[in-house]
Amino acid sequence: MSSFDSFIDIVNTKAKGAIKGTAKLVVIDHGAIILSEHGAAESATEAEADVTLKATEAVFRAILSGDQNPITAVMSGKLKVDGNQMRALKVSEILTS
Repeated sequence: MSSFDSFIDIVNTKAKGAIKGTAKLVVIDHGAIILSEHGAAESATEAEADVTLKATEAVFRAILSGDQNPITAVMSGKLKVDGNQMRALKVSEILTS
């Protein structure tokens, strides 16, 4: 299993049943993951979502582990957000839980 596959598994566990609508995580140099109430699945980068968060795998892993505050990541330019800002906050809460 690749590190990206293990990343998807971790995100799937956190997202399943916790997300309303859709969110897309674009992991630079790896691809995209769509999050929904059904969990997480690898997706096309062009797929539509209510909100898109874009960062490196290292930044997303740091957010998942609690080593990186998502709001600080946005403010420092490590994490880009496109779309519904309130949904982005909810996604960050789910990822850090």
